[in-house]
Amino acid sequence: MLANLNKQALMAQSRTILNGNLGVPVLLLVIMAMVTLPIPAFLLDVSFTFNIALSIVVLLVSIYSMRPLDFAVFPSILLVATLMRLALNVASTRVVLLYGHEGGDAAGKVIEAFGSVVIGGNYVVGLVVFLILVIINFVVVTKGAGRISEVSARFTLDAMPGKQMAIDADLNAGLINQDEARERRADVTQEADFYGSMDGASKFVRGDAVAGILILVINIIGGLAIGMAQHDLDFSTAAEFYSLLTIGDGLVAQIPSLLLSTAAAIMVTRQNSSHELGSQILSQIGSPKALTVTAVILFIMGIVPGMPHVAFLSLAAAVAGAVWFIQSKAKAEVEKATEAGAESGLDLPMAADDPDSNRELDWDDVMPVDMVGLEVGYRLIPMVDKLQGGQLLSRIKGVRKKLSQELGFLVPSVHIRDNLDLLPGSYRITMMGVVVGEAEVYPDRELAINPGQVFGSLQGIEVKDPAFGLDAVWVEASEKERAQSLGYTVVDASTVVATHLNQLLHNNAKDLLGHEEVQQLLDMLAKSSPKLVEELVPNKISISNLLKVLQNLLMEQVPLKDFRTVAESLTDAVTRTQDSMMLTAMVRIALARLIVQTVNGAEVELPVITLDPQLEQLLLGSVQQGGDENLAIEPGMAERLQMSLVGAAQQQEMAGKPAVLLVAAPVRPLLAKFVRYGEQQIHVLSYQEIPENKKVTIVATVGGQNG
Repeated sequence: MLANLNKQALMAQSRTILNGNLGVPVLLLVIMAMVTLPIPAFLLDVSFTFNIALSIVVLLVSIYSMRPLDFAVFPSILLVATLMRLALNVASTRVVLLYGHEGGDAAGKVIEAFGSVVIGGNYVVGLVVFLILVIINFVVVTKGAGRISEVSARFTLDAMPGKQMAIDADLNAGLINQDEARERRADVTQEADFYGSMDGASKFVRGDAVAGILILVINIIGGLAIGMAQHDLDFSTAAEFYSLLTIGDGLVAQIPSLLLSTAAAIMVTRQNSSHELGSQILSQIGSPKALTVTAVILFIMGIVPGMPHVAFLSLAAAVAGAVWFIQSKAKAEVEKATEAGAESGLDLPMAADDPDSNRELDWDDVMPVDMVGLEVGYRLIPMVDKLQGGQLLSRIKGVRKKLSQELGFLVPSVHIRDNLDLLPGSYRITMMGVVVGEAEVYPDRELAINPGQVFGSLQGIEVKDPAFGLDAVWVEASEKERAQSLGYTVVDASTVVATHLNQLLHNNAKDLLGHEEVQQLLDMLAKSSPKLVEELVPNKISISNLLKVLQNLLMEQVPLKDFRTVAESLTDAVTRTQDSMMLTAMVRIALARLIVQTVNGAEVELPVITLDPQLEQLLLGSVQQGGDENLAIEPGMAERLQMSLVGAAQQQEMAGKPAVLLVAAPVRPLLAKFVRYGEQQIHVLSYQEIPENKKVTIVATVGGQNG
């Protein structure tokens, strides 16, 4: 075992080395070595060449990156490259001062090449070129990149709340899922971190440019002193040797520094795009009109006497050729699209500037309806804007979470959009594209709802509460405390909309459940009870029939939280019948404890309303003869039964008790349908749905001759 552990440890270390985790520490050790130890001229050549190559690679990567976050490690690379370049300056300074009196390649071939070939061996010219490079790097590129980084970091931080709100809005509207939202939030955070790091990293580049000037002066002064005092060189010889070597050393360091500064400027000026920088430049400046005018101007300047005709006229011809090429390419693309349209029998227009003219219609053009939608007038838009204090998005998210926990399945996202056809303060709730509720709210007011007993009246806009139809008044925000002291329930506009949405979703829960949701329920159950799911679907019942049973349960306010009990009861029930109504009745019996707890909580005593025995016998006989489909209650009897049920339910409501109608099992579906759309909420249970541990108390009997 110990041998295996050692083997695994060695493999882990090998993977660490192969993954490059030791690369940066090794590089830092090399930098410290260059600062403290003497470096041979050959290693200096290799190090300077590596520095130049690294700068070129970083510049090209910054050019080919689609967006700044694709090269998020750039600030760290900039810091390491700057430290390495400064360490090389220290190492080369040591070599120049120690062996500069020998001249030539005393400090390596690279420094000699830059000191003799690049500036022609003239140290005055080299000094001027070096100072120009430093000015370009320090004053133009580095200063501009630093300013852009500072402003970008500030604006990115200021825009973070708005971006987070947009992500939350897209998530609540169902445009993105949780994983996409998490990824976009991480991008927003990384973007702020990146520009903040770039703001700091630009200071390193600026300091590097200043250090280059100071190192140049120190090297020249030190070289002259050492050459003349220690090596007995005359002033002109010492100035020539040490100046050329120092300027060559400075140029070798400043050119990579300029490349990295340019890369930094490119990174902070990039925009998030799906195209590379070169493609963006060609597509955005390759305007045929602009290029044509440019070609004409160049041609006119080329024919002016005294001007360099060859240079201007040749460039004018090149620009004209570019215009011809761009127009020919665009024409070829239009002709190709037209031919494709002709082959498919489509009549395509020839407008090249219409982006949709060359595309065939497909299923993406058929917009599916939203399962749940919320349309708001323009005055309600601030309610969904967190930057303006809007709370509606968080309220809707809370509604979805609460309903999903109560119903037992995931409630779909609510797609929110503005609708200019609505009144400014109105909203509309849709399900499957059908309007199920609408109302008008006042964002700058509070809604005082009359719960049934208040101790005074309020001045304001009198309305009905859209969720429950109670009397209510829109009052000024300053009247909130007074309204609460009078017994009113006071809520803001966001709560009104969220409560209305919650009520509509709860009442129409069966329409939110589809085949996909049923499959998700089965998949979740299969994780804990795979054999149960395997036996049930599709061997004994189809998903379509299972969906009907579950929708029947939801229609009667029975949650699906205990889906395992539902599946187990169906496994036995489907062997006796495939009728969805009878299957629903059997499932309800299995869920009796859950149903009663939903209605009456954990109370031991259950108050119920019963039917007059003669009416119940009459209904039982009708059901046995004709079934539920052909059963009808005589109009006069139906009216009396409805009135007596409403009266009994109101008495129960005033007593703070639920209204429960207890009937025989065969007539329960009929009476559940009868009371479903009444004003009072009445739960209809059968005798078999009462758990054994519950004590039943009859509080009223309805349906008799006397009401």
